[in-house]
Amino acid sequence: MSTTAPSVIIGRQPIYDRDMNVYAYELLFRAGGENASGVTAENADMATSRVINHAFMELGIERVIGEHIGFINLTRSFLLSDDPIPFTQEKIVLEVLEDIEIDQPLLDAVKKLVYQGYVLALDDFIYNEKLAPLVKMAKIIKVDILDVDAEELTKHVNELKRYPVRLLAEKIETREQFNLCMQLGFELFQGYYFCRPSIIKDKPVPENHLKLFKIIEKLQDPDVEFSEIERLIMQEVGLSYKLLRLLNSAAMGLRRKVDSIQQGLIILGLKAIRTWTTLIALNAIESVPPELMTNALIRAKMCERLAPNYGFSEQTGFLTGMFSNIDVMIGIPMDKLMNSLPLNGELKLALTQRGGPLGQLLDIVIAYEQGQWDNINTQEISLETLSDIYVEATEWTIQTKTVL
Repeated sequence: MSTTAPSVIIGRQPIYDRDMNVYAYELLFRAGGENASGVTAENADMATSRVINHAFMELGIERVIGEHIGFINLTRSFLLSDDPIPFTQEKIVLEVLEDIEIDQPLLDAVKKLVYQGYVLALDDFIYNEKLAPLVKMAKIIKVDILDVDAEELTKHVNELKRYPVRLLAEKIETREQFNLCMQLGFELFQGYYFCRPSIIKDKPVPENHLKLFKIIEKLQDPDVEFSEIERLIMQEVGLSYKLLRLLNSAAMGLRRKVDSIQQGLIILGLKAIRTWTTLIALNAIESVPPELMTNALIRAKMCERLAPNYGFSEQTGFLTGMFSNIDVMIGIPMDKLMNSLPLNGELKLALTQRGGPLGQLLDIVIAYEQGQWDNINTQEISLETLSDIYVEATEWTIQTKTVL
């Protein structure tokens, strides 16, 4: 009798260090299937077991987090079970929610994992004395800064400084909150603020960016000729140099040296050259935080996969995802950018107002990315399908960034 691997909905959220580098990803997950809409205790236990014992063992956790560390929430039932954790201690941080029932069996189970070398993090943490036994075993404490005001947060941090732990501020939504947490000595940070624009309203669009945007837009034209693609790439010396260097890198695995853009077009085909040139062009934008580029790449690949379902070409989908956070990348309002970019009306409507079918597609991708899974209309597309596409897009992005 064969068994089918249980379905799991998977996502991730970045955790940053004080230099704004990605330190780790928190893994978001829950059980798939028809009854997965509500996150009950039973559902959470089921999701935890499925993720750890099935999904990541078959999927390969590297497909989701690459070389980074993964934070995984563990339920009380899982901690008290004999289920193994099939990851090396260096790859995973085990999170325990602060509202978990604390008794001797739980403390013994956590102590066993710590003794085995796993790093323990306490999640959504508000300090009180009954949690002291867990705090003494923890290496990282996550503080939900929206649960307390600035004065309480300061007192809270001072209490925790008695212990040799790293403090992680979560749910940061504004620059002011981030600055306060930096001043208080937090070492790690998580929240939507890091994906949002820091926009200068009157900042002009740099001329070199406009050139790159025009090349990118032309590359997505389904009727563009090989000769036009070659001309566009060749007119930007830096772009053609980087593309030829990429084509001849070990990562591409080509058996023969590529001496010209024309030769690359013949060997790889128009679609591959179009994609790589677009990525190189966007990667050339100065001072773009790496995670914003990662975010754009994942969205681009997801939109590319989903676009035909909404009546659009894969190229239009890719461009929609790729440009979806261009305002964040260069710090200029999206509506101002759209006045300078030679994009079609449907694409501009999607990017500025999330309007039209293309905007609906982008909304779905962003909702999935942010773990807002209950906001997705599963009559149109299942969460299981989105999860598969998300994992594929994330793996593709991890591989792509190694050669950009």
